Amino acid sequence: MSKTSTFKPAWWLKNRHLQTMAAKLLRRKETIEVIKETIELSDGDFLDLVWTEDPLQSLEKPIVVVLHGLEGSIDSHYAKGMMNAISARGWVGLLMHFRGCSGRPNRHAQSYHSGATDDVHFLTGLLRERYPERQFGILGFSLGGNVLAKYLAEDNDPLYQSGVIICAPLHLASCAQQINVGFSKIYQKYLVDMLKDSTSQKVSMQLINHIDHNELKAIRSLYDFDQKVTAPLNGFKDANDYYEKASGIYVLGQVNRPTLILHAQDDPFLSNEHIMALDMSNPSITFEVSEYGGHVGFIAGTNPFKPMYWLEDRVLDHIAQHFKSETGREEIPR
Repeated sequence: MSKTSTFKPAWWLKNRHLQTMAAKLLRRKETIEVIKETIELSDGDFLDLVWTEDPLQSLEKPIVVVLHGLEGSIDSHYAKGMMNAISARGWVGLLMHFRGCSGRPNRHAQSYHSGATDDVHFLTGLLRERYPERQFGILGFSLGGNVLAKYLAEDNDPLYQSGVIICAPLHLASCAQQINVGFSKIYQKYLVDMLKDSTSQKVSMQLINHIDHNELKAIRSLYDFDQKVTAPLNGFKDANDYYEKASGIYVLGQVNRPTLILHAQDDPFLSNEHIMALDMSNPSITFEVSEYGGHVGFIAGTNPFKPMYWLEDRVLDHIAQHFKSETGREEIPR
């Protein structure tokens, strides 16, 4: 199902780049208290998790899993905002750091990519075993949204009552082209520089030996990084093969949990033409589109000194619709 979003941008933030950048600036002083947990994996690597509270202290509270974006972490403004909003609902927030994103490098050459779902499957199994009576929701930002689409398509019996995919590069090839055009190159440089820094650590640690520091420094685009680093490290023939096999757009028909996809037509990271061509025949999926919003922006309100973060309410309202209250009835979004 496709529907038009109710989002109305703040009058001073209609520009897509302002929407994209404003939240990072406006929320730079936002803080969050978390409980950290490290999970050892069977392949010798680890996952770093952060919780908004000890899940064993309130066994009746639903748990909402958060998947961050490319080179994101709990320190990302959107992650802190969403985790705080989850806590304010009376739920437990759990953010899974993708490998290498928690502030320390992971132990293997491979870290994560847009189609890497193994760790989400592992975490889901762990949650199912630990908390069999709990209710669960899951959401993913940007790259994490594409990973979530792939995961939901793969798991025939997912733990989660519902999911939300936010501003995701569901068609990776076109998104790699889009971010390499015009002003969007600014975002590309920011992301690629972070990717090169984390990869450089592994080159120094001699975990990666197919590329050296000079070759790494010469990379300028996301496509080149995927061609020279992501693809060879993760068993893909090249960047195009990676984009074809990892794009969530091709597997949405297999998703069998109520899933909301949020997309802004002015998102400077994404190819609007390809995202708007999604196949909406799957009744489990609601594709909600707004004219404005930028990339993970969606800032509303009439007072520049009191911005409203519409995205958090919309995402958590969707998840609330699919939770059951203690009486067995669906919760009512606030």
